[in-house]
Amino acid sequence: MNPRSQAAASERKLVFKAMATSKSLVIVESPAKAKTIEKYLGKGFEVRASVGHIMDLPKNDIGVELKKRTFEPQLIVSPGKEKVVEQLKKLAAKSDEIYLAPDPDREGEAIAYHLALQLGTNAKEKKKIRRVTFNEITKKAVQDAFQHARDIDQNLVDAQQTRRVLDRLVGYQISPLLWDKVRRGLSAGRVQTVALRLIVEREREIRAFQPVEYWTLEALLHPERQGDKKFKAKFIGIGGEPARVPTGKDKDGKDTFVANALPGKAAMDEVVAALQDADWRLTGVQAREQQRRPLAPFITSQLQRDAANKLGFNVRRTMGVAQRLYEGIDLGSEGTTGLITYMRTDSPRVAPEAKVAAREWIAKNLGEKYLPKEPNSYKGKKDAQDAHEAIRPTDAARTPEMMAKFLSDEQLKLYTLIWKRFVASQMVPAIFDVTTANIEAKSKKNGKSYDFRVSGSVMRFDGFLKVYEVSEEKKDDEDESANKLPNLDGVKTLAMDELTPEEHFTQPPPRYNEASLVKELEERGIGRPSTYASIINTIQDREYVVKHGGSRGRFYPTEIGVVVCDLMVKNFPYIFDTRYTARLEEELDDIEEGKEKWTTLLNGFYNYFEDELKVAEKKMENIKRLEQVTDEKCELCGSPLVLKWGKFGTFFACSAYNKKDPTSCTFTKENIAAKPDLNTPEAQEAGDTEEYCENCGKVMVMRRGLFGPFMACPDYNADPPCKTFRKLSQKQQQKPPEPTGEACPECGKPLVLRQGAYGEFVSCSGYPKCKYIKQNLIEGMKCPKCGEGNIAERKARRGNVFWGCTNYPKCDFTSNLKPVPKPCPECKSPYLVEKVLKSGIYLECPNKKKAAEEETAPKKRGKKAAAAAEEQPAVVCSYSKRIGDAPPPPTAETHGPVAEKKELQPA
Repeated sequence: MNPRSQAAASERKLVFKAMATSKSLVIVESPAKAKTIEKYLGKGFEVRASVGHIMDLPKNDIGVELKKRTFEPQLIVSPGKEKVVEQLKKLAAKSDEIYLAPDPDREGEAIAYHLALQLGTNAKEKKKIRRVTFNEITKKAVQDAFQHARDIDQNLVDAQQTRRVLDRLVGYQISPLLWDKVRRGLSAGRVQTVALRLIVEREREIRAFQPVEYWTLEALLHPERQGDKKFKAKFIGIGGEPARVPTGKDKDGKDTFVANALPGKAAMDEVVAALQDADWRLTGVQAREQQRRPLAPFITSQLQRDAANKLGFNVRRTMGVAQRLYEGIDLGSEGTTGLITYMRTDSPRVAPEAKVAAREWIAKNLGEKYLPKEPNSYKGKKDAQDAHEAIRPTDAARTPEMMAKFLSDEQLKLYTLIWKRFVASQMVPAIFDVTTANIEAKSKKNGKSYDFRVSGSVMRFDGFLKVYEVSEEKKDDEDESANKLPNLDGVKTLAMDELTPEEHFTQPPPRYNEASLVKELEERGIGRPSTYASIINTIQDREYVVKHGGSRGRFYPTEIGVVVCDLMVKNFPYIFDTRYTARLEEELDDIEEGKEKWTTLLNGFYNYFEDELKVAEKKMENIKRLEQVTDEKCELCGSPLVLKWGKFGTFFACSAYNKKDPTSCTFTKENIAAKPDLNTPEAQEAGDTEEYCENCGKVMVMRRGLFGPFMACPDYNADPPCKTFRKLSQKQQQKPPEPTGEACPECGKPLVLRQGAYGEFVSCSGYPKCKYIKQNLIEGMKCPKCGEGNIAERKARRGNVFWGCTNYPKCDFTSNLKPVPKPCPECKSPYLVEKVLKSGIYLECPNKKKAAEEETAPKKRGKKAAAAAEEQPAVVCSYSKRIGDAPPPPTAETHGPVAEKKELQPA
């Protein structure tokens, strides 16, 4: 340790020794983060977690003052966080100092501000509150942060608050329009709708695409005196004029072309014929050195893209795994330590001490030749968040190989990616020798000259590529490294061995996947690194898009997504314009830097928004009332079909249908053309369809709760817990019908297994024409009450199973225990019931249960009760027989997590 570092360490010890004599409360947002930090602070510090936000806008009201245009948010304590706030207040009252240490970004600053509002209710308490931030969770970084505590940055708070108010204004004022005009439960988001627009417009571009035919030509050549050293050259033009095929115009109206190609087979056949007796000669060889420079360390969007392309991680998984690496990993004797810096950043800046650590590792392990004379520095697009650092390892000496035994498989993969990118960023460029040869083929047939070219690339020095492999999308004609040229010194003439013409067709632009959508959003300035994951999650959760094709799957807009997008863009052309959305992001940056007042931005936005909202309320198309006549005919009666809107989108219905006439035609069919085309090769690609926790990156599991199935983190009950869960919509809970192999006894069509509100059931695939439902009947048993109906298994609203008569409602016989068609040997009851206890499974007489119920039940009054008592006199029977062992008890995996009290999470 150098003298300066020793002095700094000594100073930290003295400061913390002084702090230890007072009682300090430290509040972070994550239990995992709290557990790590408390070990670094020691005595005198109590670390608690707020478990995210403690205040928000009310759910049942817009919560923003609009009459006077102050846009003041009406914040309340978030439902379920009352006990957390109460306990924090008690702890704060006993503390001498209060340190607020949520994450170092806008959202973290807003959490700190809300905590200060709750804990600093008077002047004395406000003086105790200080803000601390750190980009990495290591002992040195955390202790340094406490020596540089500051006040809450109101500009950061205003920037986050403005974003929240913007999103609330759009969501709460546009969503009711969608409920009224399209379908209840839909919602619109300010940034999410723009992302949806990109996906919808790309889909339309693909469907409207007209492929253009073109031909390419390769010649297999060799120097005349070196017949064994062959190479391929590409046809590029005729007589010095480049060969190219027009393909239309781009979005800016400029002509587009395919280079080094001919427009059709006839043109290619003419060239091939002319080259059969051509003289081939080398017209020039150019050799040059090419350097490939290292890439900057990761910012958030680049990490998300590289993790998707190289590891197959979706954005949610990447951010979840990175969160755990940042908050801390147990390293055995070293204790819990954060392995990477804060993962939400758009700055490639690196601290000087981190550069020194990387250079030391490079010099020691790779050699001085891989080390530049001066540390490499990188600049970002903007300096708005340059207080942050790039995403890097907290210590370059902790190699992936050293950390492997402490990390899960997915944590190790992501840490390796981050570590290699950072170390490579401080290395020298890779050096390539690039050779380009120009070739002329002079035809004896027509006297024309045909131009060919070949390029080859050989790595002379690997440089940073020794550590980090760059993934680039290169076209076939740019792949120089795959073509190794022979030595062409002194060569003048060549011989042709083979000509290979090949037909191609232009391809439409690819659909967006998560990596390319993040890249597009970043390039257009829409959203910020911390918002990309939520944007992508939201448009999928709302079922506006579906993703198919495995872990690197592509986004397909659903019919409801297209409808919502079109209505929003048509009725709110300014608010949902991509350029305006990007400009708002720049203004939010200006608020953060103190260059603009937050109310100025909101006033400007609301002027446009209010005008468009008034017009939309009057003129927006009512999709619910859609009834469009089509050219198609009804398959049953021949009447014209009309296009209508239903719960799950558009469908065709017979125009002869009449609600009042039960004999009218009820023919309907699905509108296949409006559904996503999932027959493309990219959609059929098998792959990872699992869902990952957005907080820790682990694979989510489906559990069952009181209100049905839901997705939850497997660490729901771990220490520290990860309470991430996601509700499933009714449609998501439903499985597609599965054939059972049986035929319907009423109409002969196949029976299918369906998912209903109360569980699975088997019914006819011909529904709604055939309403047959297969019931789980008890064989050989008629209803003991009416003697006509059968006894079938039923399921109540709460999910509990019971048995009842199939003649319901004429017969109201029910039993909570499963009836067994055997008479009671003691009282001659026509049936017994099966009872499951901890001690085993028993057959009992139903009259035993009746007798027990009558002893404990309250006395019923009235004439009907008296009459029922006369008709059914109590029969007491004690028959009971054990017939088997009890089943194993339920677990959290089969029945969902146990309900817990919402209390403050200790460190």
